[in-house]
Amino acid sequence: MSNLAEQHCVPRRGDHHRLPLSEAQRLLAQLPQWTLAADGQSLSRLYRFKDFVGAVGFVNALCAMAEAEDHHPDLEVGYGRCGVRYNTHDVGGLSLNDFICAARADALYAGQAAP
Repeated sequence: MSNLAEQHCVPRRGDHHRLPLSEAQRLLAQLPQWTLAADGQSLSRLYRFKDFVGAVGFVNALCAMAEAEDHHPDLEVGYGRCGVRYNTHDVGGLSLNDFICAARADALYAGQAAP
């Protein structure tokens, strides 16, 4: 499989696109800062910034990427932090799109334009 951040989301609907826990754990190994929920239904990470402006700047870049990929996270923003959570409602859990967007979010955070 190619680098997750180099991939793009495709529409995924139906539980046949839901990743088994073993596959989610395998993909999670490529995203060391991310956490899989205990029920295996979502993926999350907390990003840290020096101030609120940094957090909001990241959110703005993340929103642009989410729109381009047509895959949107749940966000929680506060002073110096942004919590990001992905899951795919249309499959009832996690899909490959969640891991692609998580990797692309990490690329944004690292100051690289997501491919």
